[in-house]
This record gives sequence, C-alpha cells and structure tokens, in this order.
Amino acid sequence: MGIAIPFDNSYARLPRGFHASIAPKPLARPEIVKVNHALATELGIDPASLETEEGAAILSGAGAAPGSEPIALVYAGHQFGQFVPRLGDGRALLLGEVVDRNGRRRDLQLKGSGITPYSRQGDGLAALGPVLREYLVSEAMHALGVPTTRSLAIVTTGETVYRETEFPGAVLTRVAASHIRVGTFQYFAARGEDENLRALADHAIARHQPDAVDAPDRYRRFLEGVARRQGALIARWMLLGFVHGVMNTDNMAVSGETIDYGPCAFLDRYDPATVFSSIDRGGRYAYGNQPAIGQWNLARLAECLLPLLSSVEAEAMEQATGALSLYADAFNETYRQGLIEKIGLPDGDEADTALAEDLLDRMKIGGADFTATFRALAPLAEGTTGAMSEVGFADPSSVREWEEAWRNKLAARNLDPKQVAGSIRRVNPAFIPRNQRVEEVIAAAVENGDFAPFEAFLSVLMRPFDDQPAAARWADPGPVAPYRTFCGT
Repeated sequence: MGIAIPFDNSYARLPRGFHASIAPKPLARPEIVKVNHALATELGIDPASLETEEGAAILSGAGAAPGSEPIALVYAGHQFGQFVPRLGDGRALLLGEVVDRNGRRRDLQLKGSGITPYSRQGDGLAALGPVLREYLVSEAMHALGVPTTRSLAIVTTGETVYRETEFPGAVLTRVAASHIRVGTFQYFAARGEDENLRALADHAIARHQPDAVDAPDRYRRFLEGVARRQGALIARWMLLGFVHGVMNTDNMAVSGETIDYGPCAFLDRYDPATVFSSIDRGGRYAYGNQPAIGQWNLARLAECLLPLLSSVEAEAMEQATGALSLYADAFNETYRQGLIEKIGLPDGDEADTALAEDLLDRMKIGGADFTATFRALAPLAEGTTGAMSEVGFADPSSVREWEEAWRNKLAARNLDPKQVAGSIRRVNPAFIPRNQRVEEVIAAAVENGDFAPFEAFLSVLMRPFDDQPAAARWADPGPVAPYRTFCGT
C-alpha cells in the first residue's frame, strides 16, 4: 500500500548550524504497538498504512519515508538553574513537518531512535515504560483541554535498553506545533550568532504568530505572544494538579504546548510543596513553584531577544519588561477564573477567589485529594451526598464551615443546583492519569507484555469529565505513598 505522509519541511531549510542530518538506523524487529488513528487522520495520514512493516520501520527510525528529512535539533538550556551551552536532541530526530487538515503545521518527531551528535555519551534510546507514560499522559492532557504535544505511535524495537536493569526498547512518535524551545534561542544568543538568532525568531514568528510577520515590532509581539501562551498554559497545569517535574528552559516550547513528559505526575493529596521527580532534590520544580519558574524561563528568552528588540539598550529592556508583564496577567486571569469555575461559580469577584483559595488551604491541612475534592462538589451541590467525607479529609468537620459559606453563595445567586453540578463536572475531571494507575498499566506491559490495561486506562482517560461508573477503579488513587518519577524519554 505504501505510506504517504505529506511532508513540507521548513526547519530543515534553516542553516546547517540549526541541526544535524541523521541516517536511518537498522533495528532488530520493530513492531507497532499503538497507532493513534484519530490523530493520524487529522494529519492527513492513513492510519492503516502505519500499522505495517513499512510503518514500523519508519516510525522506529529504521526506514526513511518519502519526503522525510530526518534531523536532530541543537539547543542549549538552563537545567535546574545551571546553563548548559550545548544540548540538543540526544535521543530524538525530527522526521519532518506536515500541514494537517486544519491548516496547522505540525512536527513529526521520533523519541528513542538512537544516537545523534547531541547524545553526549548517551545511547539515544528509550525504554518502553517511559514511552508508554508519555503517550498516556500527553493524550490525557489533550482530552483535558490542555495545549500539549501529542502521541501518534509507539513502536517496540526488538532491542534491549540498559538502564539500572534491562528493559525492552521503544520509540515514540511525537506530534508538536514545533520543537522550538527557549533553549533554542539561548544556543544562538550564547554564541553571539545574531544572524542565526534573527533567522530563528523570524521562523518562529512565521510559524506561531503569522499575523506579526511583516510588523515592524514583530520581535516584541512575538515575546508578548509567548508570554501570554505560557501564562495561560501553566495556569491550566495548576488547575488540574499537574506537576511537570523538569521545567528547564530546554523543556519550554515557544508554541505554548506542554512538552517533554519525563518525570511528570499529578497531585494526590494537595500540597504546593509536592515534588515527584527523583532528580529535583531541592524542590525547584515543585507544584507551587511552577508559575514563578515559568516567569524565570521567559526572562531568559527576553534576554536572548534584546538585540532584536532595539539597538538602544534602554528601549530593548523597556519592551522586554512590558512583554514579560503579560505572563502574570495571562496566568492570573486564567487561574482565577478557572478556580472559581471549579467551585461552580460562573463568574466572581475577589471574595469568590478567596473562598476557592480557602478550600485549597483546608485541603492541604486536611490531607484531601485534589482531583476528588473538586469533583465531589457536584453531588454536594445536588444534595445527593455528604461527599466531602469521602475525599481524604482527615477530619471532615474541618470543611463544614467552608461548605456553609459556599452554599450561601450559591443560594444568594439563586443558582440551580443541577446546573451548578453540571458546570462543576465540566471543568473538574473524574479521571486523570493517577500515579499508581499509570505505574500499574506500565508494569503490565513491560513485565508481562500485556497491553490490555494500558488500552483500558487510555480509553477511560479520553472521556475525563464523564462519570463512567464501570471505570470507577481508575479514579481511585489507591494507597497514597511516597511516589517518585524518573526522566525517561
């Protein structure tokens, strides 16, 4: 049948200093594990053609698709606050770009396909477990309405990956609006390559803010756009209890999509100091620190763009400062509105925000589950349950005063209980990638070759706001115990 992928590769046409060409690498036995049919169709690719031997070869990096120009991208980055001047795609390659059926340009990237010039003594490979994690969590985030990279396919390679022990190797095909990072700008800025910096900025503007291409102030407008996108994105993370885990500048995409699901996880008990990543020993990327880190990362981007903003330093600084202020505006607007919606209020004032924040404070003190507490407000509004006793509060009476104040607000606005419950369910998921459940389905696949639990959990996560009574076990966080995640893909 043959595979037809409508490649149109713009990044590969940038100067050679932006990337390195990568040749296909023969593999033992690449086999398709999963193809995202809906996403393939959206990209204009026949999903059935990917579920073939040829598809397995292309999606593992062992074969070349017509029109593909495989490249590894170079970039730099601050990793846990320390600047590394040269990083790059150490285990990934960009197959190329397609313009999807909605007219959006999308990258197709392989993760775990082998060594590149930027591997830094690594093997360039990925184990099956982290690949399954990224597929599951990124697709769940999409279903939750969060801007994110997507997962198109999983291929096992037939080879062994050695970490602390042996694991089956795998490759993830990731789809992104682009893979341009804050760290990409840092690479050229640190080297003093102003022409390449300008070429990168112009490419990113054409891709992500085409209305600014011909504007005389296009670089300021670009920085403003990145600031707004990132502010709104991180607010959405906070509203869902999502912890990225490794918010280095090389893991921050200027597109405003969530990227690089390595040591990510979701809150069980609510605590702003929560850290899951095994390498974040100082808590730099704790849940509650994410908004400030987003601002810090954007300041690094602004530093890179100063020469493009103005030749007069004071003017460049003024433009950068003004653009960065939009990050806080976008974050605060998205977060505050989202927070009052989570408690069933259609609009609100500072008192409503304070009420929602008071609930968070009580959740922290009471050891309550983040996702389950907000979801429990729906039956509570309907009067069908005293649900706050069921979501982990050590002392349910500690939240009764809050419940009374909340009910009084609903009554004062003459809001219909069923409508309130419906609005709560529309913004508070019943199902998220619960940490213990993620580990459960990964273990079944990696240790026993059983992908049925993965498929079952994925199916549930595609309808996160539906009650799905038959799937209740997937909403159960299980015994809350110390949980650690590790960098994988």
